[in-house]
Amino acid sequence: MANFLDTTVDELVENFEILGDWEERFAYLIELGKKLPPLNESEMVEDNRVHGCQAAVWLKMLPASDSTFDIHADSDAFIVKGLIAVLLMIYNGKTAEQILTDDGTETFAKLGLDRHLSPTRRNGLHSMLSRIKALAAESVVQTV
Repeated sequence: MANFLDTTVDELVENFEILGDWEERFAYLIELGKKLPPLNESEMVEDNRVHGCQAAVWLKMLPASDSTFDIHADSDAFIVKGLIAVLLMIYNGKTAEQILTDDGTETFAKLGLDRHLSPTRRNGLHSMLSRIKALAAESVVQTV
């Protein structure tokens, strides 16, 4: 499989539909997570920590030259890395305005994540999403 960021959200949804059962879907999420580039140890600091996740998660957004953002994130749990991969497919390479406009819930619903994640994983997913939105909002405030 190519770089998972080459996979579109529509292709991800299609892959989930093809897989059918949740055991296979979770295995696919874990595979996506394994392809996630790791953060450097120096980036795994409290300033980049996502609070509200059961697993340890670090996330940072770097501005690209075209006013879009490159999101870098990592976790100590494979399934969470897979959820990070989904978030990157949705938000990586987008502008702050695009990030703030897309709430992700439609994609989560299409994937069934809203129904099949445990409450703690669902809370963690929403914490990561909130962090992405907060960083995007901060960048908008700084440019005004």
